[in-house]
Amino acid sequence: MPQIPHLRLLFSNPNPSLLYSPLRFPPSLYLLLKPPNKTIQSIKPFSILASSFKKQRTHTKPFRPFSPTGRKNSSLSEKIDKEGSVMEENDSFVYNRKRAAGRDKNDRPKSLQLKVRKLNPVNTICYVQILGTGMDTQDTSPSVLLFFDKQRFIFNAGEGLQRFCTEHKIKLSKIDHIFLSRVCSETAGGLPGLLLTLAGIGDEGLSVNAWGPSDFKYLVDAMKSFIPNAAMVHTHSFGHVPRLDGAANHDSRKMVDPIVLIDDEVVKISAILLQPVSAPDLSQNHKPDVVLKPGDVSVIYVCELPEIKGKFDPKKAAALGLRPGPKYRELQLGNSVKSDNQDIMVHPGDVLGPSIPGPVVLLVDCPTPMHMHQLISIQSLNKYYADSSNKEDNSRSVNCVIHLSPALVAQTSDYQTWMSRFGDAQHIMAGHEMKNIEIPILGASARIAARLNYLCPQLFPAPGYWSLQDLMGSTLDSKASRESCIPKICESISAENLMKFNLRPYSQLGLDRSGIPTAVSPLEIISGLLSEIPETADAAQQVAQFWSGVKETSGEMVSFQDNKLMIEEPWLAEDEIPNCLEDVTREEMEIVLLGTGSSQPSKYRNVSSVYVNLFSKGSLLLDCGEGTLGQLKRRFGVKGADDAVRKLRVIWISHIHADHHTGLARILALRRDLLNGVPHEPIIVIGPRQLKRFLDAYGRLEDLDMQFLDCGHTTEASLRALELDNEQPSLGKPSEFESQTVNSSLFTKGSRMQSYWKKPGSPVDSTVALPLLKKLKKVLGEAGLEVLISFPVIHCPQAFGIALRAADRLNHAGKSVPGWKIVYSGDTRPCPELIKASHGATVLIHEATFEDGMVEEAIARNHSTTSEAIEAGNSAGAYRIILTHFSQRYPKIPVVDESHMHKTCIAFDMMSVNLADLPVLPKILPYLKLLFKNEMVVDEIDEDTNLVTATASEVV
Repeated sequence: MPQIPHLRLLFSNPNPSLLYSPLRFPPSLYLLLKPPNKTIQSIKPFSILASSFKKQRTHTKPFRPFSPTGRKNSSLSEKIDKEGSVMEENDSFVYNRKRAAGRDKNDRPKSLQLKVRKLNPVNTICYVQILGTGMDTQDTSPSVLLFFDKQRFIFNAGEGLQRFCTEHKIKLSKIDHIFLSRVCSETAGGLPGLLLTLAGIGDEGLSVNAWGPSDFKYLVDAMKSFIPNAAMVHTHSFGHVPRLDGAANHDSRKMVDPIVLIDDEVVKISAILLQPVSAPDLSQNHKPDVVLKPGDVSVIYVCELPEIKGKFDPKKAAALGLRPGPKYRELQLGNSVKSDNQDIMVHPGDVLGPSIPGPVVLLVDCPTPMHMHQLISIQSLNKYYADSSNKEDNSRSVNCVIHLSPALVAQTSDYQTWMSRFGDAQHIMAGHEMKNIEIPILGASARIAARLNYLCPQLFPAPGYWSLQDLMGSTLDSKASRESCIPKICESISAENLMKFNLRPYSQLGLDRSGIPTAVSPLEIISGLLSEIPETADAAQQVAQFWSGVKETSGEMVSFQDNKLMIEEPWLAEDEIPNCLEDVTREEMEIVLLGTGSSQPSKYRNVSSVYVNLFSKGSLLLDCGEGTLGQLKRRFGVKGADDAVRKLRVIWISHIHADHHTGLARILALRRDLLNGVPHEPIIVIGPRQLKRFLDAYGRLEDLDMQFLDCGHTTEASLRALELDNEQPSLGKPSEFESQTVNSSLFTKGSRMQSYWKKPGSPVDSTVALPLLKKLKKVLGEAGLEVLISFPVIHCPQAFGIALRAADRLNHAGKSVPGWKIVYSGDTRPCPELIKASHGATVLIHEATFEDGMVEEAIARNHSTTSEAIEAGNSAGAYRIILTHFSQRYPKIPVVDESHMHKTCIAFDMMSVNLADLPVLPKILPYLKLLFKNEMVVDEIDEDTNLVTATASEVV
């Protein structure tokens, strides 16, 4: 019989016995089902990469998939892996049943005790440092580190904090306390990922204190829906909670009294709360006329170091009858002691010289002009003003003020006048300074992006932050001219990455710029590339010819400098272009891979997010991991990303793991702000049902302006049920997913997993789902989409993939052209539902977390290897396969088998694949191998820089 091209036929065959006959499997499936005595080590890796591996991997294990021969009578068998997880084998698909059911051993809650630090206020090194989160993209509030020898304090944990600290080797494992200046996505977007990382360090994990104004517990409660180890964070809320009806508290004076949070041997940290009020309300002591939420409350943090004791005078001590010994130390610590030879008490002032007041640092977050009215009138700040006529006895001089306030507030004359009241204090402006847009915070990632852009600018456009003048154009000029008209009443400096202000030792008090990274221009990066790999210049010219219409001959040798050769594989010319690409324009659709790494952000890869750009028709987001907004701004620039967020029509989330959805709140909050005052509809967020709990809890902090639709309501089975009950048109054509009936299952009939995933007869709440499905159908139609179908996959409870199909269109001759089809796997083991949904896909975006030698790890964590991902696409007849979601153990390029890559490409962050470029996509892969030929494959795992082997952010 002719070769069976697709696995779909295997699962729809009426004769079940044929499923177990090896003669019926397509040849490409034998990569999955090869005999167990073969090992993946026998397959040669990329030839160019193999010759340059400087570090051999030590964890490569035999590839032992389930063989269809010699099976037990039952079609379902189980085995126990080395960690005690139940492995379930269903036909050729092997997975971790416990993990899929949400009973993985990593889910056990932790209740960790805080470590007790032995503090020493003498000879302590102390400084405050700008960590710069979001400074180049304006998407989050900068973070500030307060460093002591034995303690670490972080103020604000916006998205990207982990990634920044990883690159600059800042040890987040040493953090004792995290403070938020506001409880919102801008300041706390990186908190969930950070807590998960700390929980995964070492055998027991690390605990941390987290502090926030108002009712901070709302945020932690929201995170508990996807962080089962939330007990490791000890939450502290302080201050009064605004009533949800917007009314002020009766004792408004207490809102501005300092609240002492920490007072130990080395530092005293106090909080002064700000809430938005209008000027008339402030002067007349009336309640504000604004509707308040807990997230509206802001904080001024006051950090006071103890005074520096004067120099100890041993002669004075001896004259008072003291013998050298421990009592000298007690006096230096400020404690009184009894004289050894006299019947008197000796006090520190008797033997110490004059004391020096301890340094004082203020962190000020005044987010709006309505907060500023209260800021400039707070009485509790009087003792810190240099010009105050009401100075108290315990007045302290402020040495440094770090302003997190935005330029909109900080550049006003009222704010500048307030700043000047601190006398000679150093003012550091960290609130989104415009000049920082041109300086990429993630230097390592920017270096890779520059190299990729040089090699193939069509797939890797230049990031937006490299040309501020072109980015902002006349808008920037007019803004600069307006700013120049504002009188600079108080001198200040713009914050820069890793800038410090030293507090201890006292002799080094002041600004320290020594750690600021040196900015490297794209020209310098490319110059280094050509020096390292000279043949890259010829490679870039060859790549350019793919878009210039030059035809390549099958098997042609492409000559590079230094006589090195690269041979184009002959199968590249044999690809048949699908009908949907007929007369396609570049304004039809583009896939932008914003994040291509798994688990947690690293230097080179952010976590999962796919931006589907439909140009004039809008856009969609498929998954939205931490840092998605920052990636959008790096790809499109600040203004371009704002436009991209405005035109989002749907956001779809595959499952509840943190690396797939913790960037969602920041995107929604920005969209809300951008569309404020503009008539618009709330955006539809489609996700697993657990996600709604997080969004509902978070919604108590700030309005997210969205409507939620369960992924389960967008499966083919649910849509069929709703259609039968309500006679409503489906969002997907039955012919697209012909094998997905109401009773279809990923698991063997009668198994526990079938009852978990598919509960026959379970009622569908049509009263909730139908209105949103109608709205979704309308939104998709306006975007030119005909089908949006979610389908269950094997990873964790309520994990889904998605299939999108565009509506048919007319070509230049008036002929109907079928619409393109995109399938995105989410996280999954190979499974029949994915292959069915991917049948005839134009593009399959498939996770490939592990290399082929790590199949056991892939099964244990319910992920796919590269070969399994490619096989899924081949079996489904997908035209192009894009591999993504690589383990962060592969810092730059993953380990892949070069066999059967004729329709496949490896994804990189910011890779932009236009529908019109799909025919040439696989041709780029050999050139990418050239670009990374000198790179080592190493495990970029460092507990001190927060990357750990356990995929902490994937714990359910």
